Amino acid sequence: MFDHLSIGVTDLERSGRFYDAVLAPLGFVRLSAGARHVCYGPPGHATEPPFAILQVRSDQSPRTADFHLAFAAADREAVQRFHAAAVASGGTDDGPPGVREHYNPGYYAAFVRDPDGHRVEAVRHERGGG
Repeated sequence: MFDHLSIGVTDLERSGRFYDAVLAPLGFVRLSAGARHVCYGPPGHATEPPFAILQVRSDQSPRTADFHLAFAAADREAVQRFHAAAVASGGTDDGPPGVREHYNPGYYAAFVRDPDGHRVEAVRHERGGG
């Protein structure tokens, strides 16, 4: 559906540490970094990185009110490790790992807010609810 996505952050170093920690359980790595960006994707990804964080200018703030990003997880354990890494790395719990029946019986997810307030999720879609 999309080629790549970038979000603005107020402290690139802090947010880089956060995303390094939370994306590792999902199988994503830091692909590149510079003075104004850090890019992530699967190991060895050679084209446009699918996800990037960008340093906003000092007179800007990230737009987070309605933002929501869900990363695919390989299994429930990856969702759990994502959530634990997020909370340990400066994120805020916004919904612990668990089944979200109101979405569907096979929707296993965890929600966090990153250091800038972006709502980030790891989700595993399971057939038949488990």
